Amino acid sequence: MSYRVTFVCTGNICRSPMAEHIFRHHAEQEGLDVEVDSSGTGHWHVGDSADERTVAALRRAGYRSSHRARQFEVAWFDRYDLILALDEGHRTDLLRLAPDEEARRKIRLLREFDPDARELDVADPYYSRDSAFEEVREQIEAAVPGLLDHVRRAAKER
Repeated sequence: MSYRVTFVCTGNICRSPMAEHIFRHHAEQEGLDVEVDSSGTGHWHVGDSADERTVAALRRAGYRSSHRARQFEVAWFDRYDLILALDEGHRTDLLRLAPDEEARRKIRLLREFDPDARELDVADPYYSRDSAFEEVREQIEAAVPGLLDHVRRAAKER
């Protein structure tokens, strides 16, 4: 059975779909048996495509970008092995939704996997300049090697 990872941000149109596509790309390159997707804590953008600036940042870096936004559902705690929040607010929302301690243990901040990260939040680029999307991409990419190592170890322990 595949190891299952999901990324969670606010509306699932900027940060979490970017993380989804970047991590999926690298996991596929590594040949890992991982299912990767994303969602948001809110319902505002359900069914929408990723923000055009997210798509542009992904394409410039050579990643795919097909996406439809969705909202995280409590029932999904049983579905995923690892639930990665893009900032502390998302982590707090997910912890509040978690039905039990087992579910809470699955929730982590993405940037915990970047040993050089000074700040663990991936800043929301939505109301910012276009270059903020490149900064988000760089922050996500910096966490990928540590996340790949974590997934390799965790998948072996299952």
